[in-house]
Formats: sequence, structure tokens, C-alpha cells
Amino acid sequence: MKKIIFTLLLVSSLQIIGQEKKDESNFKFSGSVDTYYTTNISTSSIGTTGILSDVSANGFGLGMANTILSYEKGKTGIVADLAFGPRANAANAYTGAINQLYLYYQASETIKVTLGQFNTFYGYEVISPTANFNYSVSYLFNAGPFSHTGIKIEYSASENLSIMLALTNPHGITAGSNPTNDYQLGAQVGYKNQYFNLAYGSDGFGFKDVLYLDYTGGIDISDSLYLGINAAYSNSNDADTGYSGAALYLQQNLSKTVSIGIRPEFFKTTSGNGDTSITAFTFTGKKILSENLKIITELRYDSSNDLLFIGGKNTVTGITMAAIYAF
Repeated sequence: MKKIIFTLLLVSSLQIIGQEKKDESNFKFSGSVDTYYTTNISTSSIGTTGILSDVSANGFGLGMANTILSYEKGKTGIVADLAFGPRANAANAYTGAINQLYLYYQASETIKVTLGQFNTFYGYEVISPTANFNYSVSYLFNAGPFSHTGIKIEYSASENLSIMLALTNPHGITAGSNPTNDYQLGAQVGYKNQYFNLAYGSDGFGFKDVLYLDYTGGIDISDSLYLGINAAYSNSNDADTGYSGAALYLQQNLSKTVSIGIRPEFFKTTSGNGDTSITAFTFTGKKILSENLKIITELRYDSSNDLLFIGGKNTVTGITMAAIYAF
């Protein structure tokens, strides 16, 4: 009898352990840390352009520490994406440490519903430096939006065609309450990795008719050469402001661990007070040192006939070297 009881307890324990291991396999932990050195070589003035940070970039600087916790079971899952540091502060000034915080439900093989705060579907570049080829960010990225709080429904019509619809708070108040009870509509159509994006409504900064249009895509010119494209337009009659611009991302793999690229960008802001045009060229070299660590070196040149940069000049040139560790 004792042997039977012991056997039953052993089998029960193994089942519990097996279930725990199964649950652990559904839990994932990942993240990144990045840091950099940057200097202005065009003037003795402190600071460069394009570094995503809430503090003036000069000398050695910190990016952000990013930790992502996710759990998936069956058709449901959650993601808690936390980010700390100057880069995170610049992109998530209204949400503290929360970069993303959402749950999702896979209603069917083709329909997915997401509710919470998620990074924007809009634009080519993202907040985390691990997913960008360049370390500095474009003017198009800085124009926003960065994140949204609300609901989105994604529909995979086929292997090549996808459709997304979203209803969110104004992106200027991604977390917390919505005191004005205004909303923003979002939509995306993707076809063969080419994406057409739209957002319209209140921006959270007092204007209710802001329109955002965006195209993000690219093509493989060869096995080692890629061309990415981002073009965007925004306008608000209420604010009497808007912007338009385009950026190209030409990236060449020289080997499995070394690649180079150039990002030319043309950006223009419009308002009742006049227009401002800016041109920026970013030359980037990337070296993968290990599975987790990569080094990015950039030479960036910004110019404008309508705007004075750091030091009161119409041009600014900066050199940046960044180290990014992802796990």
C-alpha cells in the first residue's frame, strides 16, 4: 500500500514539475543596454544632433536599459516592456519607465487583438537601438508619434497582405487618463513588407485635427545590399503646422559581421510663421563583436539655410560611437 501511495505521489510530482517547465517555456525575458561617445567636430560648442536623449549629448553618454517580460499561454499573452535612462526618457516622457505594456488575444489564425500601450506602427525607426541600423535617429522619427495607448486589431489576409485598425488615446498622453475624451484613429495596410500608415485625430497637445501619413518599406537590391525607404507627411489646420520628409536607408553587408550604410534625409516643417528645411546625411559602420554585442560608428552632417544649429551655424557635424548589448 505504501508503495502504491509513493508511486502516486511521485507521478503527481513529476506532472507538477512537467507543468512548471511547460509554463516556464512560455515565459520569456530579454532586453538590452546601450551606451555611447559623441563629439561635435564642426564647432567648439557642446552637443551634436540626432542622439535620442533627454539631456544634451556630448562626450560619454548613456542610452537606456531595456527589460522585456512576456508570457504566452494558448491564445493569450502579455508583454511588459520597461525602459530606463536618457533615451527612454526622451521617447516616453509621459509614461515613466513603461515603454510598452499590453495584453493580446489571438482570436483566430488571422485575427489578433491587442489592448494597452504599444510602440507606434508608424515610421521606419523604433525606440530600441537594437532594432535600428543607425544609432542616431532621423528627424522623421523625432516628429513622432512614439507610442499609443488603446486597442488595435490586426488581420492577416494572406501571407503577403495585412490590415490593422486602431483606436487610441491621443499619442501625447499614452499613459494614464484621457481628460479631454479625445481619440486618435490609426490604420495600416501592409503588402509584401511595404507598409502604408495613417493616424488622425487629437495629438494630446491641444489640437484635434492632426493627420499623419507614412510609407515605410524597402527592397533587397542584392543578397548583400538593401534599400529602406521612409516618407511621411503631417498637417493640422488647427495648429497651422505640419511637416513632410523622406529618408533612404542604403545598407551593405561586407561580411557576416561587418556592414556599412548611408542615410540621406530631407525634412521640412511648415507653419504660419514660415517653413524650415533640413538635410541630414548619416554614414554608419557596424561591427558585430559577438552574438550579443555590436559596435556602431557614425559620422553625421546636418545642414539648413533656415535654422541655426549648435554654435549658431547652419551646419553641424558629429561623430558617435555606440555599444549595444542585447540578450
